[in-house]
Amino acid sequence: MAYAQRMLERDLRAYSAAKVLSGPVIFDRGILDIFGYLTLCGLPVPPHLAGAAKITRYNLRVFLVPYWNEVFTQDTARKQTRAEAEVTRAVMRETYTALGYEITQLPRTEIGARANFACK
Repeated sequence: MAYAQRMLERDLRAYSAAKVLSGPVIFDRGILDIFGYLTLCGLPVPPHLAGAAKITRYNLRVFLVPYWNEVFTQDTARKQTRAEAEVTRAVMRETYTALGYEITQLPRTEIGARANFACK
């Protein structure tokens, strides 16, 4: 749980820093991902994290990248197996949906086209 607390502190700082920026901001991960990872691991979500998820709201539209065999790689940074990655995606979809967000799936295309899609 100490790791989840450090993640929360980092994500709250990133959220605060983004509030002063002009234009759109895209977060690769956020507070709700911590919520999802705890759920994925069968761990309880502490009340202060649930509270942070309620008051620290992101844009209603959230992008979710589909599992994509062609870009999936397992290395020292990405330790999940394919099966774990697919389950993680499903849990994240459920978490974001349950907390009132609308999921938009990014297209399976090259990175520039995905960036253009996200910035429309």
